[in-house]
Amino acid sequence: MKRPKLKKASKRMTCHKRYKIQKKIREHHRKLRKEAKKQGRKKPRKDPGVPNSAPFKEAVLREAELRKQRLEELKQQQKLDRQKEQEKKRKLGSNPGARPSDGEPGKEALGQCTAKNKAKSRKQNPKKLHCQELKKVIAASDVVLEVLDARDPLGCRCPQVEEAIVQSQQKRLVLVLNKSDLVPKENLEGWLNYLKQELPTVVFRASTSLKDRGKMSEVKKKAPPVKNKICFGKDGLWKLLDDFQKTQGKAIQVGVIGFPNVGKSSIINSLKQEQVCNVGVSMGLTRTMQAVPLDKQVTIIDSPSLIVSPLNSSTALALRTPASIEAVKPLEAASAILSQADKRQVVLKYTVPDYKTPVEFFTLLAQRRGLHQKGGSPNVEGAARLLWSEWTGASFGYHCQPPASWTPPPYFNESTVADMKRGFDLEELERNNAHSIQAIRGPRLASSVLFQSPCMTNGILEEKVFEESAKHSGRKQEKMEDEGMDSDQESVDGNVNEKPSDTSPPEEIRESLPEESTAGEQSARSSILDKTEEDDAYDFSTDYV
Repeated sequence: MKRPKLKKASKRMTCHKRYKIQKKIREHHRKLRKEAKKQGRKKPRKDPGVPNSAPFKEAVLREAELRKQRLEELKQQQKLDRQKEQEKKRKLGSNPGARPSDGEPGKEALGQCTAKNKAKSRKQNPKKLHCQELKKVIAASDVVLEVLDARDPLGCRCPQVEEAIVQSQQKRLVLVLNKSDLVPKENLEGWLNYLKQELPTVVFRASTSLKDRGKMSEVKKKAPPVKNKICFGKDGLWKLLDDFQKTQGKAIQVGVIGFPNVGKSSIINSLKQEQVCNVGVSMGLTRTMQAVPLDKQVTIIDSPSLIVSPLNSSTALALRTPASIEAVKPLEAASAILSQADKRQVVLKYTVPDYKTPVEFFTLLAQRRGLHQKGGSPNVEGAARLLWSEWTGASFGYHCQPPASWTPPPYFNESTVADMKRGFDLEELERNNAHSIQAIRGPRLASSVLFQSPCMTNGILEEKVFEESAKHSGRKQEKMEDEGMDSDQESVDGNVNEKPSDTSPPEEIRESLPEESTAGEQSARSSILDKTEEDDAYDFSTDYV
């Protein structure tokens, strides 16, 4: 039998033809390289960004922003080091035997402090460094602006810092109610009437940059002016500071303090009308003090966020801790926030069915938002992270009711209240506040979630607390290592006598285990026992007709 001919043509070619093709390809590539050399550098590819369908999009964006922030800080530090070296060379060249003169403490001293602190920031504990920077800001300023989140003003107040400012007897303390567009007008007026009995209070809404909305903006040499949102309360704050400066008859310095994510840097950018301070979604971006001259007579100083004491309630720790969601346990933090919110309004806001436990709510939210793990099970931790990021962000609307009666803190009395209000035009401030409240378009009372404020949040100002905690943790680690060594030796010695036990732990130990360890078993069994649970839950007396 004859072999049938192949229908397909052979792909073989002669060596002459193959070498000719290879030569033409080499010449084409050489031509492209020459053209690229003439044109110069190639254009970088545009970053496509993170798609909306990607899981943990907000966490990825936060990490990218933090990475970008670190790179910017490194560049600034290198630039400052180069400038210092050049200045030293110039001084040595002009006057080799001369020493640097001691100038008056003012704007030059503040600029030198910022340069030195950036170099030391890596070596020291960041929390300890925050306390040092905060103390410098309070010591250098004549007026201190304590920025409060209008959604929870009482929870944003730190009694330790206020007491330190009151005891100085030479400084003035002013409260700034930022993010006032996220609360209903009636609630804002109630908080203003409550707070102005103690201290001068300014209603404010800062302009926000593109980074606040979670978008990655390109790094430029000169930051453009903030134009995407209108600022309210700027004129009232300017007038207040200008009147105080005239009564003092000298140039003043204004320090801005507050807990993380209340909008300290955004207020400075709004007053300056330029993006001079770094702002972003992630908490605790500002790490060192930064002096920004508003005009010849007024200099404003940005400060790092206050450090929250671990003795506070779990809700205060979840809302005010300057840490990323990866460092905080998401289920614990989100459950603490959820426990203080109005259940009925939360159900309407997130459009989920009624729930009994926080875990059930996060399961329903994950199903609603399409957050799933491998195998199709709902991502409970992802839903908890989502709730935590929304409540600590700058777009979610919730409000707290002001206390029924005014009770001043123990460090306030009639004389201190009068001293704090001295030098300010309060009538003009009231008029500006009324105008700002009229102009701001806040949400309706029905659409805003009611939240129970956990009262004032305690902060840490003493550096010794961190030193003692570091020593304690070091000793604890050494003990753990010693115990681990002993247990290893015992296990090696008693290897022959011991036998592997296949029995499960007794009921007493099983009851003492945490709920998290049993959660995995319950979720694994839930798919198998779905049918049986439905049969048991059926009630013939009510459902059968």
